Amino acid sequence: MSDTSAALRSLPSVDRVLRELAPTSLPRPMVVNIVREKLAETRAALSAGKACTNDLVAEVVEKIQGIERTRLMPVINATGVIIHTNLGRSPLSTAATAAVTEAAAGYTNLEFQLDTGERGRRGSYVEHALALLSGAEAATVVNNCAAALILMLRVLGGDPRRKNVVISRGELVQIGGGFRVPEILEASGAALREVGTTNKTTIADYRRAMAGDVAMILKVHRSNFYMDGFVDSPGTTELAALAHEHGVPMVEDLGSGATFPTEVISTNAEHEPTPAEVLAAGVDLVCYSGDKLLGGPQAGIIAGRAGPVAAMKRHPFFRALRCDKLVFAALQATVDALLSGQAGHLPIRYMIGESTEALRQRGEKIVAAAADAGFRLSLASSTGQVGGGSLPRVQLPSVAVSVACDQRSPLAIAEQFRRSSPPVIGFVSSERFLLDLRTVFPAQDAELIKSIRQLGGQG
Repeated sequence: MSDTSAALRSLPSVDRVLRELAPTSLPRPMVVNIVREKLAETRAALSAGKACTNDLVAEVVEKIQGIERTRLMPVINATGVIIHTNLGRSPLSTAATAAVTEAAAGYTNLEFQLDTGERGRRGSYVEHALALLSGAEAATVVNNCAAALILMLRVLGGDPRRKNVVISRGELVQIGGGFRVPEILEASGAALREVGTTNKTTIADYRRAMAGDVAMILKVHRSNFYMDGFVDSPGTTELAALAHEHGVPMVEDLGSGATFPTEVISTNAEHEPTPAEVLAAGVDLVCYSGDKLLGGPQAGIIAGRAGPVAAMKRHPFFRALRCDKLVFAALQATVDALLSGQAGHLPIRYMIGESTEALRQRGEKIVAAAADAGFRLSLASSTGQVGGGSLPRVQLPSVAVSVACDQRSPLAIAEQFRRSSPPVIGFVSSERFLLDLRTVFPAQDAELIKSIRQLGGQG
């Protein structure tokens, strides 16, 4: 018998491998499939004359653990980035979380009129509240801001004779995840009419582009991209006046969804235009995100004149973009808080506003509680960010716990913390692994201490 044949005959059965595995959170059919795939992969390698490891069970366990780490789960955000796109953006308030739980656990009047007992219209309360918050005649909600922009372009640019969208070249940026504004616009069926240059666009550039086949003027928030120096672009009021002079709508994508004076955040913070401000300046429609500075769930909010908003809700494409009851529940609680003057209850607001002294006091307690864990712990100055493409130049002075160990590199420590339960996401800076406390909820300090103590003994 050849060595290959002997090796193939010695492979364990699926049942034998399953008996040797420790309990896992994965459903059994998924575990069985992993085992079968690993056995098939090993057989193929042996048949091809390739050497294979003897510890097949260990490889299966590693595969299972890798898949477990891809499941959606809570993590501790110690990056200092408040609206962290990769970590789910804005955390919801206690009221919004409770509203989602209540809506998820049973039935709701999502499309039911309690007064008449007849079928109702989805989201009517939230739309009314958002219109009031935005200073608009009407508002509606879709599943994200990119969807909101596409819907506006599809409806307002629906006339095949008027499909050109006038936009500055300085606003044709790439946003997170590799999405590019020009590609989003073209996906809607619009034709771009680019004006100006990357750094300088004048009202004369826009005026020269206003031919009879223009559907609208569009102004887009640049997200994380900003320019300094020799730059210029017309203001919203000037652009809106030009659009109306030519009988076309003015549309603005604000992105961030600020509803408060952002210049009060820090000494280096700029004013972020609010939906109410740009609508008052003459914009016909504005769209912005629900999960950025608004502090709610992922959603794209459209606000402005009642006629175009109603037309978008009648469009067949609207059904593909609408939100479910969980988004409406979270958004309703968030907007209620903003209208009731309770914005301080929103996590992003108190994370932005927490003082460095308060962060330092928490950090001192964490260092003291885990001092004997096996790491060298100390406090370090850090710089937080708002994140999510909002206020990219704002720096928030912060405090971080520095975690060091002679036997482990900062990158190795970072990996250990990512693999802990719950995962802790920090960052490496200046050859140190840091845990920025601005984005760690005070209620998570005990869990953070527990993780530090557990991982400190693994050197």
